[in-house]
Amino acid sequence: MFYLFLVIIGVSVFLSFKLKKPSFLAAPIGALVVFIIIQIAMVPLGFFETVKFIFSLR
Repeated sequence: MFYLFLVIIGVSVFLSFKLKKPSFLAAPIGALVVFIIIQIAMVPLGFFETVKFIFSLR
């Protein structure tokens, strides 16, 4: 999974410089958000209960 994120970062940086569009730099952030949502969805509790549990940890 780590290598997939490295590839996404590398491709987005390359495209950002090649096409001169900094909006491609949002792709790694989007990939991390999708990864976090998938990991939360894999927990056997309900989605919102899991989110409440994560934010209630100290």
